[in-house]
Amino acid sequence: MSHTPPSLRPTRTGTPRSRRLALTVLSAAMLMTILDGSIVTVAMPAIQRDLGFSPAGLSWTVNAYLIAFGGLLLLAGRLGDLVGRKTMFLAGNAVFTAASLLAGAATGPGMLIAARFLQGVGSAMASAVVLGILVTLFTGAEERAKAIGVFSFTGAAGASIGQVLGGVLTDALSWNWIFFINLPIGLATIVLAIRALPDERGAGLAAGADIIGAVLVTGGLMLGIYTVVKIEQYGWLAAHTLGLGAVSLALLVAFVARQATAKTPLMPLRILRSRNVSGANLVQMLTLSAMFAFQIIVALYMQKVLGYGALATGLAMLPAAVAIGGVSLFVSARVNTRFGERAVLLTGLALLLGAMGWLTRVPVNADYVTDLLPVMLLIAGGGLVLPALTTLGMSGARADDAGLASGLFNTTQQIGMAVGVAVLSTLAASRTEELLSAGSDEAAALTGGYHLAFGVAAALLVAAFIVALTVLRQPDGDHQQ
Repeated sequence: MSHTPPSLRPTRTGTPRSRRLALTVLSAAMLMTILDGSIVTVAMPAIQRDLGFSPAGLSWTVNAYLIAFGGLLLLAGRLGDLVGRKTMFLAGNAVFTAASLLAGAATGPGMLIAARFLQGVGSAMASAVVLGILVTLFTGAEERAKAIGVFSFTGAAGASIGQVLGGVLTDALSWNWIFFINLPIGLATIVLAIRALPDERGAGLAAGADIIGAVLVTGGLMLGIYTVVKIEQYGWLAAHTLGLGAVSLALLVAFVARQATAKTPLMPLRILRSRNVSGANLVQMLTLSAMFAFQIIVALYMQKVLGYGALATGLAMLPAAVAIGGVSLFVSARVNTRFGERAVLLTGLALLLGAMGWLTRVPVNADYVTDLLPVMLLIAGGGLVLPALTTLGMSGARADDAGLASGLFNTTQQIGMAVGVAVLSTLAASRTEELLSAGSDEAAALTGGYHLAFGVAAALLVAAFIVALTVLRQPDGDHQQ
């Protein structure tokens, strides 16, 4: 018999058909956000040529979005609880759609960077409350597992097709259309959301209008993400990195201290006392930091060492996308219901660990079928990990904290990815330089650098497995024997 914790068991909202429509709307919004995070990278050379970006300035077409998005997720999630999650979702989509129009019409670097920042703001507003809406719509353990599986599949699909779609739009039309494509999707999402999402009243700003706390957490997160994305340029021990990192940490510590004493805290610290909320967020941060090794470094290995072109690389990684998406959509809900999310999470982490371990031995002259295809299949573990983590991370939240829990979950996701980029790419580059200095040829040196990154990724997954094993608990009755 399935059971849902009382903290997230509101009155059932709408018919099964209306809830399916709501899930479609939420998934479409998340797809648009994930696409926007990757679709720009393919068009960057064309953007630089047309708008006259300097090489250093061009990176801000990505950084401006990441800083706004990652820095505002926690605040947006809590505001969703206070003003209403539907209101926040609609406002976020409106801001994102308007910013996409501004980005597509940009005539200079400054205009595009400002538009990308606004896109990040809109994405944070909408994304922060999506999981909070989802878990309050789908209240039964089995139907929630299916909904989260569909939602996770959407994320996997968005990550897979973003770069391909960016290349097609840029080549067939122009780079402007990677932004204009958001207009019909955004408008349709807003129209359908007005009808499909349940109307709800938030707790009111008076229940958590901690302006000082909002400034501290937003400033701390934005500065922290900025520091991380600039590590590759300045280095880990540079004054720029250490100084700004210390300021960011001080702001976040001050925020936590403020929440412990504020009359109406922006983030009630009770949410962190839940083992599942705290543990799932830590596991997610470690896992996504490790998964950067697959998402980016495997692609670099195939192109720089094996000589694959962009299209061949995309096709080579397609089995991984299909595996993750297929497991998320067709397997995860069933096994989560049957065995429980904690057991499924541990299984998925073990599969991912196997993939990273396998990659530490890939040779310079790898054969795709014997050396890389097994990795693409083991990566299917991600289709088990993400839905299970989402359910566990939201299970300890009360109904009136669901937006905050959703925003926190998305924040640790962004931090994990940013840290993965900084740590693994820097380590790989340093190791490659050492091997080149020692007389290795370029292919061998690159492969050695990537081996180190894969090894560190494996270590991060071991840490994630240990945290999941020792900290997380299966919510009572959430699986069937």
